[in-house]
Amino acid sequence: MKIATFNINGIKARINALSDWLDEAQPDVALLQEIKSVDEAFPREIFEDKGYNVETHGQKGFNGVAILSKLPLEDIARGLPGDETDEQARWIEATVVGDTAIRVCGLYLPNGNPAPGPKYNYKLAWMERLYSRAQQLLSDEMPALMAGDYNIIPQPEDAKRPEAWTDDALYRLESRAAYRRILNLGFTEAFRACNQLPEQFSFWDYQAGAWNRNDGIRIDHFLMTPQCADLMRDCKIDAEIRGREKPSDHVPVWVDLAV
Repeated sequence: MKIATFNINGIKARINALSDWLDEAQPDVALLQEIKSVDEAFPREIFEDKGYNVETHGQKGFNGVAILSKLPLEDIARGLPGDETDEQARWIEATVVGDTAIRVCGLYLPNGNPAPGPKYNYKLAWMERLYSRAQQLLSDEMPALMAGDYNIIPQPEDAKRPEAWTDDALYRLESRAAYRRILNLGFTEAFRACNQLPEQFSFWDYQAGAWNRNDGIRIDHFLMTPQCADLMRDCKIDAEIRGREKPSDHVPVWVDLAV
């Protein structure tokens, strides 16, 4: 089973780029972030025609997450538990029903800038709620993963110029500590389990020729429970997608599971 995560930075702007990549890569499941669309306006028919079941958790103009799956989806849940007042569409989860059931959680973690400030406080509070959900996933003892745009640069080698990010919410010590706290519950970070090389990025800013200079960062991650990590065969970043016409500033990351 091939499961991908892809921050598409607007479904309207990226519909052709996303469709082309789906046709080429043929993921069984795609977790999308920043669809920037209400549920009713999401062009679900395009993906249903490709054989995908479509579930969305949208928001007008901002955020928004979705699951595309060629396999049946059950027990769909929208919104990260822990704060009923949170109206930002950043979390969706479902069970993918195949030979082995996999619980997939798609997330768009808050950026948090400017930091310090209210947006950064929201980011850290959101990560505390994520920690609680991660504990629950582990206690369920079924194969599960949390994947998406984490807006976290975990380590210096995950940025071309880590010194430029020192005071940024993506790389501040508190951000990385909150991420490690979740990881240390017993999750496997899929890409680093398969690839230890530096300069492996999933995001390049549109400004200042960042893509051409490979001035990127790695902020799109898969965190897997032990039962899911045992199934992993590979994890890769489709970096070349960034050089195509009208690309997102992110590229897809995917895992291959032996199910």
